Amino acid sequence: MKIIAFGASPSKNSINKKLATYAAHLFENATVEVLDLNDFQMPIFSVDIEAEIGQHPLAKAFLSKISEADILVISLAENNANYAAAFKNIFDWCSRIGAKVFQDKPMLLMATSPGARGGLSVLEIAKNALPRYGGNIKATFSLPSFNENFDVVNNTISNPALDKQLKDIVKGF
Repeated sequence: MKIIAFGASPSKNSINKKLATYAAHLFENATVEVLDLNDFQMPIFSVDIEAEIGQHPLAKAFLSKISEADILVISLAENNANYAAAFKNIFDWCSRIGAKVFQDKPMLLMATSPGARGGLSVLEIAKNALPRYGGNIKATFSLPSFNENFDVVNNTISNPALDKQLKDIVKGF
């Protein structure tokens, strides 16, 4: 079983990438590949640029990575209660190649933030939108107050109740 995981943030120290990496490694008997959105930087999508260059090769590469997955583990960064611009741009380019960007792959959809809401606003947006683009969301998880609930030294959730909640979700897959 192959898991493709990523934090939907371009930050080099993305807390969402840390959460996605941790969660992906909870799956037993799985090979995990963690993507970095910085490897898929493209110009801001516009129909004018698309008419000029066609389908961007990095969008094709991103979709190819998605096609290799048996399970997707995605943790969404929240910027002003919405997707991070880097993720939205990749999503926009990919959706022009095919509407089913997430290719009906089973998905663990998550979010975290330094705040007490743990990215709930972006998680709600994604829960409603991604199924229209082939997002087969099997479970969701929000980690509130990342800095208080995640041990970055040991790369694990430090809050036992929240850690158990995520582990139970993974077992339920």
